[in-house]
Amino acid sequence: MATPLLSLSDMGVNLGDRWLLRHVDLSIHAGDRLALVGRNGAGKSTLMKLISGDAEPDEGSLWVSPGTNVAYLPQSPKIKGSQTLASYVVQGLDDPSQIHRAEAMLMKMGMDPARMTDGLSGGESRRASLARALVSKPEVLLLDEPTNHLDLPTIEWLEGLMKAHQGALIVISHDRAFLRSLGTGIVWIHQGKLRRRDGAFDQFEDWSDAILAEESVRLAKLDKKIAEETKWSRQGISARRKRNQGRLRELAVLRQNRASEGGITARSLSMETGPAEGGGQVVLESRDITVQVPKGNPVDSLSADGMTTDATQAQEMRTLVSHFNALLKRGDRIGIVGPNGSGKSSLVRVLLKQAPPAAGYVKLGFGLLPAYFDQSRTLLNPDATPWTTLCPDGGETVEIAGKSKHVTSYLRDFLFDDYKMTQRVGTMSGGEQNRLLLAKIFSQPHNFLVLDEPTNDLDMETIDLLQEVVGDYDGTVLIVSHDRDFLDRTVTSTLAFEDAGKIVSHAGGYSDYLNRRVKTEARQQAKAKKKSAAEKPRANRAARLSYNETFLLDKLPQEIAALETFITKGEAQLADMDYFAKDPDGYQKLADKIGTAKSDKAAKEDQWLDIEMKREAIENG
Repeated sequence: MATPLLSLSDMGVNLGDRWLLRHVDLSIHAGDRLALVGRNGAGKSTLMKLISGDAEPDEGSLWVSPGTNVAYLPQSPKIKGSQTLASYVVQGLDDPSQIHRAEAMLMKMGMDPARMTDGLSGGESRRASLARALVSKPEVLLLDEPTNHLDLPTIEWLEGLMKAHQGALIVISHDRAFLRSLGTGIVWIHQGKLRRRDGAFDQFEDWSDAILAEESVRLAKLDKKIAEETKWSRQGISARRKRNQGRLRELAVLRQNRASEGGITARSLSMETGPAEGGGQVVLESRDITVQVPKGNPVDSLSADGMTTDATQAQEMRTLVSHFNALLKRGDRIGIVGPNGSGKSSLVRVLLKQAPPAAGYVKLGFGLLPAYFDQSRTLLNPDATPWTTLCPDGGETVEIAGKSKHVTSYLRDFLFDDYKMTQRVGTMSGGEQNRLLLAKIFSQPHNFLVLDEPTNDLDMETIDLLQEVVGDYDGTVLIVSHDRDFLDRTVTSTLAFEDAGKIVSHAGGYSDYLNRRVKTEARQQAKAKKKSAAEKPRANRAARLSYNETFLLDKLPQEIAALETFITKGEAQLADMDYFAKDPDGYQKLADKIGTAKSDKAAKEDQWLDIEMKREAIENG
């Protein structure tokens, strides 16, 4: 079997009162593309930090093959200080003089290398951090929620970039479409245990369900045996105490094992919206509305009173939405998609009459009760607690689907431990705050669910349940999301932001919209090509490769293959730890040669690719 790039052996992380991870064994080989999945808090990000060397385990070890470069994109990249993007990205290289490589990577990602890091948006910070991770062409790339807060075009671009990445890849993501596109294996963390399965991500649910069912049966048998042994221990034990001390010790071991396992079937998330209450058949109507923001202001800073002042009107405005007409009826299920900055959230606030349009008007239907999930979570007071968030006027009950429920029971349904119920909201994770916001809006009367990026920071299990809840909801649904799979499973029509503030309606979910867009673009390109061919005189086909380029096109693949052979044989030799003990200097020299060979191989591959692309361009005219 090929030598792994890195391996974790019997690794564990202890939190004091419990083990977050225990007995973790994992090997990463060249070509691995692994989806790392598990509930929020299961230890996914911690495992990433252990692999990258950013955290130390409490037990076990990490081995990294000499010359292997590991790059890590954390879930929330933080760029310290004020510097140019090129200066920030070049820090991912061992040689800071190779600033041209940093600049080329940034330009490939559509970013200006001279731009300062001050004022970058969340998506821009993530893109710059990804450039820093990729610039060194790492053998192992670790991505923690890379699609969070990115728009759909950027996610599709990132997919293409990751498919072209030649090293091993480990990805934490709640985006099923992203994982389906990239993953060739699954690593599942559950109850502190790590399980791996090679294969497509679509196989995850069947595989994990089978494990859960098997564990449930095994634990039920163990519980039954403990109950039987406990019953025996209470019946006449004093008469045969000496003879049965061994059996009592076995009972103690059974109880200890059962307590340490905890049970793979952990407490489940429960969620319900209750029925849509009242309201008429018309939800809202928009007539010829235009939405604008002052140029230079954040796109989604539109406020209830920020569009009508003389000072604002004197500013130069930027149009986000132009002449938009819509009629929403009860039972409609609509998704909104578009690039970051296109004005999706601003449109939602105008439709809910939380901000006025620059032109046109919105008319709300009779008895409309919106439940609005705002992606910026403005409904949550960071100084409040989950308890006071749900019961702001005091008390200890909430009303769900017409029935009173104690607030502690309701919060447990959303996976809040008792001690969390009196913790400040501002100290909670993004996933916890999103669950709390869902709990809050679902506890209020409503007949119109408006969800703006509801899947950010949630794990896949919570997203799956939210999808089922939304799917069963008997009211009207409006969803802004970058999660393609979530949209496909929850909406029946899509509003797509296009150029110049134009919004186009499409039947179906995101995949249906994407298929139509691809076909439309293909038709337009075919027409343009046909027109160009008709109008263009015969081109001078004298353009050709130089003699040296033709020579390299044939020679480089041979040199690349030779380097690949040397690297493979050398890494096999380095894997023999007796070699290090016998000749540590020779071991280090060979490791250095392999590192140089990898750099030469990457440079030759880039050179060959440039020439090959030029050859294809010449052949295609």
